[in-house]
Amino acid sequence: MTENTVTLADATAALDVAYPPRLAESWDSVGLVSGDPADTVAAVMYAVDATADVVDEALEWGADLLVVHHPLLLRGVDTVAANTPKGALIHRLVKGGCALFTAHTNADSANPGVSDALAALLGVSDTRPIEPIDSPRVDKWVVLVPATHTASVREALFVAGAGAIGNYRECSWTVSGQGQFRPVSGAEPALGEIDRLEQVAEDRIEVVAPSSLRPQILGALDRIHPYEEPAFDVFEEARLPTSTGLGRVGSLAEPTTLRSFAARVQRALPETVWGVRAAGDPDRIVSTVAVCGGAGDSFLGAVEGLGADVFVTSDLRHHPVDEHLRAGGPAVIDVAHWASEWPWCEQARGILDSRFAHTPGWKSRVSALRTDPWTVGSLES
Repeated sequence: MTENTVTLADATAALDVAYPPRLAESWDSVGLVSGDPADTVAAVMYAVDATADVVDEALEWGADLLVVHHPLLLRGVDTVAANTPKGALIHRLVKGGCALFTAHTNADSANPGVSDALAALLGVSDTRPIEPIDSPRVDKWVVLVPATHTASVREALFVAGAGAIGNYRECSWTVSGQGQFRPVSGAEPALGEIDRLEQVAEDRIEVVAPSSLRPQILGALDRIHPYEEPAFDVFEEARLPTSTGLGRVGSLAEPTTLRSFAARVQRALPETVWGVRAAGDPDRIVSTVAVCGGAGDSFLGAVEGLGADVFVTSDLRHHPVDEHLRAGGPAVIDVAHWASEWPWCEQARGILDSRFAHTPGWKSRVSALRTDPWTVGSLES
């Protein structure tokens, strides 16, 4: 990126930092769908779905990039021919010079993510995930090396990818001590002689590295460590819960009734044919609220264990809710799937705007179209 331009690669890299692809479910499809990473981006539109109407709006507005939540190409496809519904949209976007990017379940689990945007809109604070994602697998490497080679071995570990902790790089800890060894027949020692005890001033280097980098770390030690048999230990660290994961549970500033809170939800979210409906005692006092943008009925059991008084989510079904309430579970509020995820659009917009709004000509926009598929509500006779 030059001082006065933003490339598609710059924009997608920023989105990947906010919504790491590693957080996506294994079945999901996220990231850049179409577009040339080298192209310049100055106009970005955000929407939940890449429908035909949304694509029309993006192209008419002059968008260079359309960022959506729901994947256009999720299930397996073997064609994007222009005579297929989804292929036609891809062709129109490509011809119109508008790239398409998807952040789906990675945005659901990110911090902040889809459920954070919903929680904030409803006045729910001090949130934590309903289903936390454990931290990535990390190893601690302990390497013993002659003091004369400490710097070169440590640098090789860094080059191989070790030593990164959050926003810090080249992190290590070193302490000095005395090592000893006795080479026996068949050894080719770099130091010492066969069958003679050797004592050496050594340093103990400790670094961390993702477990996925084990082959690279081992390769670096084989290449740079002066000993015929490098002395090292590898400890896999405990995986701790993180602030990432699906759903959120938090608190209201002031307790209220289920009836009043349901009305707050209705006022906060965009109007849809699906509307807002609640199940449970209308006069129940609620102060701890669980939310999950999108379909969240799989968490009905979990939210009870987290002390929630009410659970706000989408796509709830009769029997699971009935059984949940019979078992004494918290009240539930069911909203339209699209409406529960729509607040995320403004959150995603803020991510790129905070990075690139200073760029000349930069502009962004959340689509005004409601892509909820339901079009007719209750009918009068």
